[in-house]
Amino acid sequence: VEEVDAILNAATHANKKEGFVPHKGINHKKRVEAPKPVASDRPYEYKPTERKREFLLVDGYNVIFAWKELNELAQKNIDSARDKLLDILCNYQPVRDCEIIAVFDAYRVENHSETWMDYHNIHVVFTKTAETADRYIERFVRDEKKNYRSTVVTSDGMEQIIVRGAGAGLISSREFEMRVAEETRAFNSQYGVK
Repeated sequence: VEEVDAILNAATHANKKEGFVPHKGINHKKRVEAPKPVASDRPYEYKPTERKREFLLVDGYNVIFAWKELNELAQKNIDSARDKLLDILCNYQPVRDCEIIAVFDAYRVENHSETWMDYHNIHVVFTKTAETADRYIERFVRDEKKNYRSTVVTSDGMEQIIVRGAGAGLISSREFEMRVAEETRAFNSQYGVK
């Protein structure tokens, strides 16, 4: 029995250093104390972070075909539907208090260069030939993410994944329709606008 105990003891404690007592969760290397923070003579100064300008990028034709009223108008005249959407966005701009950019595809128009114009209090972009609104929005979000906070309005599934990955906020076209109605109603009642 003594021989068996000696063999088991030697086998179970073969890697044990003499005088070493293990404690679960404690690193057994020599401990080094972190330097203590030095008290500063100056009081703490609060420096607010600079608020980035916000852009709301609207995929124009995507919204037109997602909203029932605009879609019905587009079936008769696409230009009228586009103008109606721009008027809605102009009225929504003071509610949201941000820069709004409505982006429309012009990729089927031959020899069309990118056109940027102001329409009352919003911006309107017609993409260049062979560039979709999705592509323009992706490029804007990616290139300007350090300078601006962007939110994209689209229901295009692939576009949603890409802009999310680039760090932009996202609103679906149908959700945007409800938000515009609710937020505009609340804004108008707050300021007594009829």
